[in-house]
Amino acid sequence: MNKPELHSKLSQHIPMGDLKFTLSQFHKPVARVRSGEMFEVETELNIGGHNIRSIEDRITSESFVIPFVNPATGPIYIEGAKPGHVLRVHIHEVELVGFGYTALWPGVGIFPDWGRQKEFGIQSHVVRVEKGIVHWSDEIKIPAAPMVGVMGTAPWVESVSTIDNGPHGGNMDVQEVTRGNVLMLPVWHEGALLHMGDVHAVQGDAECNGIGAIEIRGRVTLSVDLAMKPSAMTWPRIETPDHICTIGCARPLDDALRISFQEMVLWLEQDYGLGRAEAYMLLGSTAEARCTQMVNPKFTYICKIRKELLPHRK
Repeated sequence: MNKPELHSKLSQHIPMGDLKFTLSQFHKPVARVRSGEMFEVETELNIGGHNIRSIEDRITSESFVIPFVNPATGPIYIEGAKPGHVLRVHIHEVELVGFGYTALWPGVGIFPDWGRQKEFGIQSHVVRVEKGIVHWSDEIKIPAAPMVGVMGTAPWVESVSTIDNGPHGGNMDVQEVTRGNVLMLPVWHEGALLHMGDVHAVQGDAECNGIGAIEIRGRVTLSVDLAMKPSAMTWPRIETPDHICTIGCARPLDDALRISFQEMVLWLEQDYGLGRAEAYMLLGSTAEARCTQMVNPKFTYICKIRKELLPHRK
């Protein structure tokens, strides 16, 4: 479906409005949507009100104030969602708005100098993003691959910072949270209370420099539906046209890896009829897996397997 067709089907536009810095059951919903309804959500740059207005702009010490980063639009109340459901978020389009940037910030990244917080100092690189291309420089042009870094439901008990992640989703920074794919999130509260933000024009694996990726404003076109949560599902899942994917978030990194693989073994057992031992061995031959980020409070690992390799679902 092309963009004019998508926009003609939109039932509502949800602006940034009152941005949130936690995913929480305690926030008042900013909108209500029905299952199957197509809607558009506007997202803010990860540094909030410090918008990038020109190619000459630079990030300063006033621009990035932890924990007030990754502001999220929401929560959005999903009609009919109840605890025990899984929210299936269909991502139809991720549009990029304005200039993008990436940056180095002392103490943030895979080489943190926690003591002196010196490293390279504050540095930033602002880019134009036009017609599907990130213009890094006159010589370096990067194909855009828009994605949503923060998407999640309200956590079960506590409020969780938009910097962090967990079984509710949140700041997972997974490139597969993008156009054409379905993100599946557990529901713990009536209405699910969907939050989202932190759109990236493109992100490298591991998001090594912390304020990594090309951070940018966005407009995300979505629809949702509901299903009963599979008993084996503990963490978010993703389905693409070609793969099923499981996600794990933890520190250390090997724990995140183990969670993602365990979740996949359980999915293969419950939905595809494979014994756990067989599923485990199958992953040893077919898994596609990688770290998507290791700069948030908990690291993210994704495990994928191609659908064409699997038996029919039960």
